[in-house]
Amino acid sequence: MCRHLEISRAAYYKWLHRAVPEEELENVRLAGLIKEYDERFNHILGYRRMTSWINHFNHTCYSKNRVHRIMKKLGIHSVIRVKKKKYAYARPDETAENILQRDFYASAPNQKWATDVTEFKVPGEKKKVYLSAIIDLYDRYPIAYVVSLKNDNRLVFKIFDKAVAAFPDARPIFHSDRGFQYTSKVFKKKLEKQEMKQSMSRVGHCIDNGPTEGFWGIIKSEMYQMYEITDEASLRHAIKDYLHFYSEERPQDRYHCKTPLEVRQEALASDTPIEYPIPENKRVNKYKEKWCA
Repeated sequence: MCRHLEISRAAYYKWLHRAVPEEELENVRLAGLIKEYDERFNHILGYRRMTSWINHFNHTCYSKNRVHRIMKKLGIHSVIRVKKKKYAYARPDETAENILQRDFYASAPNQKWATDVTEFKVPGEKKKVYLSAIIDLYDRYPIAYVVSLKNDNRLVFKIFDKAVAAFPDARPIFHSDRGFQYTSKVFKKKLEKQEMKQSMSRVGHCIDNGPTEGFWGIIKSEMYQMYEITDEASLRHAIKDYLHFYSEERPQDRYHCKTPLEVRQEALASDTPIEYPIPENKRVNKYKEKWCA
C-alpha cells in the first residue's frame, strides 16, 4: 500500500501512532451531532439552523463556518424548495389600502395579524386540501388555523371567528391578499365589528404578505420531509402535527432560539414585551441602493 501511494513505511507508522489533536476529535464529535440532527429532523436543517440548534441544545458555541465545512464533507444539506408556478388571479371588486406597507415588525402581540390560504394536493387523488392560517407578526405564532376541502368564504370566516374567540380584545391591523373571501362585504363587516383595520397586498406583489408566504414555504419544505403522506387522513395529521412542532418545538434564531409559543407567553405575561427587531437583509439593501436611489 505504501509503495503504491508513494509514501515511506516510517511516515505511515508515524501517522498511525500519532496523538490525535483535540480539534480533530472535536470535529468528529460535531460530525456525529450533525448526522444525528439531520436524521432526527428529516433533513430540514441548513448549516445556519444546524449551528443554532446544536449550540442551543448542547450548550456549545460552534461557528457557522465550521458546521458548514463539516456538513459539506458529509454531503448533508437542507431541503431545497421547488419553485412554484405563477397563477393569474381575478380582479376583486372591493379592496383595501396596503396599510402595512411591508412593515412586518411588531413590538408586542396582537398589533399586526397576517393571513392567507394555501393548498395541498392529496397524493394519488384528484383532490386538494386547503389550509388557512392567521399568524401574529410579533412572534410568528399561528393564532388559528382551519383545514378544509373547499376554498370558500366559510373557510376564512371560520378561522377569523376562531382567532377572535382566542383573543377577543385584540384590535390588530389585519393584512391579507386580495382573495375573494377578504374582499366580501360580510368579511368587511366582521372586521368593523372587531374594530380591526383592514390592509391588503397590491396586485402582483406577493412580498407585501411576505411573512405568510414564508410560513407556507417552511411548512411545505419541512413537513413533507418529516411525515409520510399517502392519503387525505395522513395529510391532515401531518398538517396538525407539524403546526404543533412549529409553534412549540421549533426554535428560531430571531427570537434567541425560543419557540413562537415561548415568545408569546413571555410577552403576554409582561407589561413591557421584549422587542425582536427584524435582521437587515443585506441583499435587499444592496438592491435598493442600486435601483431605488
